[in-house]
Amino acid sequence: MRAAIYNPYLDTLGGGERYTASFIKVLLNSGWKVDIEWNDSSITTSMHDRFGIDLRGLEVVKDIKRGDGYDLCFWVSDGSIPTLRSRKNILHFQVPFHNIGGNNLLNKMKLFRIEEVICNSGFTKKIIDKEYGVESTVVYPPVDVDHIKSKRKENLILFVGRFSQLKQNKNQDILIATFKKLVDLGLRDWRLILAGGIEIGVTDYLRSMEKSSEGYPIEILKSPDFTTLRDLYGKARIFWSASGFGEDEEKNPDKVEHFGITVVEAMSAGAVPIVFNAGGHREIIKDEDNGFLWESTGQLVKITDRIIKDKGFYSAVSKKAKDDSNFFSFTQFEKKILLLTSSGF
Repeated sequence: MRAAIYNPYLDTLGGGERYTASFIKVLLNSGWKVDIEWNDSSITTSMHDRFGIDLRGLEVVKDIKRGDGYDLCFWVSDGSIPTLRSRKNILHFQVPFHNIGGNNLLNKMKLFRIEEVICNSGFTKKIIDKEYGVESTVVYPPVDVDHIKSKRKENLILFVGRFSQLKQNKNQDILIATFKKLVDLGLRDWRLILAGGIEIGVTDYLRSMEKSSEGYPIEILKSPDFTTLRDLYGKARIFWSASGFGEDEEKNPDKVEHFGITVVEAMSAGAVPIVFNAGGHREIIKDEDNGFLWESTGQLVKITDRIIKDKGFYSAVSKKAKDDSNFFSFTQFEKKILLLTSSGF
């Protein structure tokens, strides 16, 4: 059986690309021969280094011809609907595209050839189903919970997410300002690490954050490999996220977190997540149970201060976070993808 893979965003290697790599891994494990369309054959090495996913056997080709001649085609949408030509076609939305005229006659005709539309969260599904007039299936992104382990904890607050000011700003500058406020209020012997890949055009943004961090225990870690990230998750006591802060979720759903893979990765290592109350975060976090949802930077300061001071409460939330991360394991993802890809053959 031969499968074709297309993802137009492989130059960014973010959460959606991790999803694609995991989908490929499921197929390779099941004996499929898999081709991916890209212009650089080193992409398999890059994905392995970034995500820790072994993709040996994956072939990089110049053109998958929209699935023509393949048994299966997995296509990540950029908002458009492609004309796919494999025996079975799966269209994946990792972004909640909206107000782009998705439910037009031409798209309806193209969708007739697509057997499955899958989304990375219920939040994305709600927007996509309305926009394109489809009934999509939610398959949550997988997290390698078996290999991200808690280590000897340090007084470390961590955020992992790409440095971007394009479609979705992760708001690392908000986290820097909030941490500086905590330090100014008396927080001692804690540090903040912001880690993530770098998108084109963020040089000035990075430079401004580095300048703003001077004199404070703040580190900006650019494009770390997965081994480094796994070590940071293990050591971190707290995981912060400001993704979606300052955005109108109804008007701009693409600007908030669509799911939150790094949140779950942190949870699997026992870090307590304190994340902005928007988008896919709500599908992961049960407030004051396995983590916290905040709506103002003042709340973020208060919650963090409470967690640092109340060690018993911290321990209870940390344990629940770790337990709940298993719902998003690779094993659960694999079962769902195998069901979708095996039917019809």
